[in-house]
Amino acid sequence: MKRSISLCTLFLAIFAFCTGPLLHFGAQACAGELQRQLTNESAIEQIAKRGSIRVGLDVFVPWAMKDKKGELIGFEVDVAKKLAEDAGIKLELVPTEWSGIIPALIAGKFDVIIGGMTVTAERNLKINFTNAYYFTAQGLLANRKMAADMAIADFNKPEVTLAARMGSTAALTAKKVFPKATLRLFDTEPAAVQEVRNGRVHGMVAGQPLPVQQAAGSPEILITYPEPLMQEPIAMGLRKGDIDTLNFLNNWIAQAQASGWLEERYQYWFESTDWQSLVQ
Repeated sequence: MKRSISLCTLFLAIFAFCTGPLLHFGAQACAGELQRQLTNESAIEQIAKRGSIRVGLDVFVPWAMKDKKGELIGFEVDVAKKLAEDAGIKLELVPTEWSGIIPALIAGKFDVIIGGMTVTAERNLKINFTNAYYFTAQGLLANRKMAADMAIADFNKPEVTLAARMGSTAALTAKKVFPKATLRLFDTEPAAVQEVRNGRVHGMVAGQPLPVQQAAGSPEILITYPEPLMQEPIAMGLRKGDIDTLNFLNNWIAQAQASGWLEERYQYWFESTDWQSLVQ
C-alpha cells in the first residue's frame, strides 16, 4: 500500500514538472541526456576510445584473400586500410563466414562490415547500410563441355544444375533468373568453382569479376557470358540506431569517391589481373 502511494506521488511530481513552467528546461535536459547516451553507445565513439576499428569480412577473390605470405589483400582490404589510415586509427580485420556475418555484427564482434555486401531489403531489416561505394554485377560461369551451344536462357531448365555461395545475392539472382534450374549452395565460392570445373554442375552464379577471371584462367574448361544478370549496390553494414557511425562512414565514402581513390582501386582489383601474381 505504501509503495502504491509512493509511486503515485512520484508520478504526480513528474507530471507537475513536465506540465509546469519548467517544461521547456526539462525537455532540453532529457534530450541532452539522450543525445549523450546515444553518442557514448555509438560504434564510432568506441572506435575513437579504442584507437582501432574492427572490420568484419569474408574471404573471397578479389574482395579479400590471402597472398603468398598468408596476409589478407584485396579490394575490401584496401578500403578498410584506407579508412583506418584516414581516421588515424589502427585496423583489425575479423574474417567471418558469410552466412553468419550479420549476426556477428549485431552481436558486437566487430564494428562494421566492409566485405562486398549488396544492399537488400531483407538485410536492411536487420542492419543499416551506408551509401553505396561501388556497384557490382552478377555473372554466369559455366563448364565449357556441359554448356556447349547453350545461351543464358537455356540454363533455366529443370535438367540444369547451378551453384552459388550460400547467403549471397548470387544465390538470390540464380533463383530469380533461373527459377526452373536446380540450385546447389556452397559455403565458399572456391568450392562452387570446383564443382563447375569438375562438371558436377553446369555453372555457377557469382559477382563479377569472378566469372570473367576464372574463365580467362582456364579457357579450356570454363566459359563465361558477357551479359550481366543483375547490377547491385555495395555498401558497408553497421548496427541499427547508430547515426554517428553512419555519418562518419558516409562522409568518408563521399571523400574517397570524389578523390578518385575508390575508382582507381576498383579498376585495379576488378578490371585488371596485375594483382594475380601476389596470390599465385
